[in-house]
Amino acid sequence: MDAHHHLWELAVRDQDWIAGEALAPLRRDFTLADLEPEARAAGVTSTVAVQTVTVAEETPELLALAAQSELIAGVVGWTDLTAPDAGRALEALRTGPGGERLVGIRHQVQHEPDPRWLLRADVARGLAAVADAGLVYDLVILPHQLPAAAEAASRFPQLTFVLDHLGKPPIAAGEPEELAGWSASVRRLAGRPNAVCKLSGLVTEADWRTWTVPDLRPYAEVVLDAFGPERVMFGSDWPVCRLAAGYGRVLDTARELCDTLAPAERDAVFAGTAARVYRLPAARRTGTAP
Repeated sequence: MDAHHHLWELAVRDQDWIAGEALAPLRRDFTLADLEPEARAAGVTSTVAVQTVTVAEETPELLALAAQSELIAGVVGWTDLTAPDAGRALEALRTGPGGERLVGIRHQVQHEPDPRWLLRADVARGLAAVADAGLVYDLVILPHQLPAAAEAASRFPQLTFVLDHLGKPPIAAGEPEELAGWSASVRRLAGRPNAVCKLSGLVTEADWRTWTVPDLRPYAEVVLDAFGPERVMFGSDWPVCRLAAGYGRVLDTARELCDTLAPAERDAVFAGTAARVYRLPAARRTGTAP
């Protein structure tokens, strides 16, 4: 199972974050028709599509697409958590076309200037609504926002928090002190039993041209040790990963990073954790366990 990928058509929904020469390879459509052959070639039969922009219309589009797809088992969407009617907005998503495939909510917290944004009173009200709806909350944050995430997980023990991309550690910098600081913050979050981590986004936090598996291994080892395989799930971050590696190489790299795990532990990382955390129907749990 691939627990994290994106889809977009620029004529339907602009991706305003794709700016500058470095991201130019992403400034085109990436559709389900593009993903399916790559996933199939890698042996992936089930995925979770994740929001990319803070626009209300994107989530219903992803849900409608998932409803007609045998590949997309779940959708992590977006709604304005700070809105007083966040609960009603979530209910509208769940009862609309494809609403049964809504499994979580995410906000681009990484772009919020307030490092404690997750702890604001209006955001807390929205997080409570996510929990009441039986959904999980995906965290797309930067290392300096990890302490607030740990505190939020403590305040909302009834809500599962899923850390995307390991909290975006500064792999390319390669500084031991930065690794140590990130590691300490991740371990604090992992200390909350309602926190989970995606083994995703590593290749794009490393040097896109020169990264190696040994560059990534210290970060993977931290999360596998801190969370345990039963709270870690693989995600490709396709098509963003294409800046540094293709779909198959990303999956092969993740498998290599998990090469010391027992078979049952690998099954958790590559299928079981995502199926359990996102409460995916049994018929759509078939995954990528190597």
